[in-house]
Order: sequence, then C-alpha cells, then structure tokens
Amino acid sequence: MDLLQKAIKDISPVEGAALTDLLAAWEYRELPKDHLLLREHTISDYIYFIEKGAARIFYHKKEKEVTEWVALDRQFFLSITSFFQRTPSHLIIQTLEPSSIYCIHHNDLMALADKHHAVEKMLRKMITLSLILSQQRMDSIQFETAHERYEKLVKQSPGIIQRVPLSYIASFLGVTLETLSRIRGQK
Repeated sequence: MDLLQKAIKDISPVEGAALTDLLAAWEYRELPKDHLLLREHTISDYIYFIEKGAARIFYHKKEKEVTEWVALDRQFFLSITSFFQRTPSHLIIQTLEPSSIYCIHHNDLMALADKHHAVEKMLRKMITLSLILSQQRMDSIQFETAHERYEKLVKQSPGIIQRVPLSYIASFLGVTLETLSRIRGQK
C-alpha cells in the first residue's frame, strides 16, 4: 500500500480523510501469469496500479494481437475510453507475469471524486497524464525511427527486454519481430 500511496501523491497531493477514504477503496490482488483483467467487449470497471509485475494492454487487428501498452512495476493502467464512457472495450488486459495489483472500481472512484475535491483533482491529473502519454506515443510512432523508439523504450524501462516477450515489444514499437532483431543486433 505504501507504493500505491506514493504513486498517488506523486500525481497530486491527497491528504487527511480524502487519502484515507481513497486508499480504503483500493482492492489488493495477487494474480498469476496470463490472468485476464479485462476481456474484449466488456466494460472496464477498474483503474489498476501494478505494485510488482507486468501487464499488457492489447487488441486484435486482422487476426493479429497488437500491443498498445505494457505496464511494469509502480504504474497505473486502464482502458481509458471504456472506463470513462462506460462502453465495451476493444482492449484486453492480461498479466505477463505473476503480479501484485491494486484496483479501484469506477463507481467508488467517482463517488470519492464527488466527496473530496483532492480526489477529483488527482483524477483530473491522472487523465491529463494519460492523454499526454497517448500523444507522446502517437508522436513517437509518427516522427521517430524504429531504432529511436527502441532506444527510448529501453532507456525509460530498462528491464523490459528481460521481462516482456520480444514479440510483444515489437508489436508495441510498431515493427516486425525481424526488424526488432536487426535493431537489437546493431548494438
């Protein structure tokens, strides 16, 4: 819970009763590898915080799995469109290794945001950060070479190569596995 509390405070200062109520709303889960947190065509009810472990967010396109995001230790993740619009998601969220995860239900978070301005402010900052990450990812795909995207990924998440299958990393980077192998061979 300490890592979750620190991650929340890193986003926005939440103190006192607001923090107590917010932390009490998170549910802790120990999950095995390959556990599905979100199935395709279901509504995403939770925001997740991965204390330790790895998860990927992906979708199917023309019979292929496309990795949209990889979450590692101490990161928040969710299907943002489904969570906020309350519509079925085209995304799937799956653990990649045994993982310790906290989750908060949509209804609980919205009730806390109504009750505590500090939680509402934290939620707004979380959404803003998510939008910024999405824009940075789009810019990366549009304006950086595959090699630059790989180098940036390794710099931002040094352990990712040892923890995440290369096929998922290639998909995340928008390259084939063969291209990723060539990039890695240039080292």
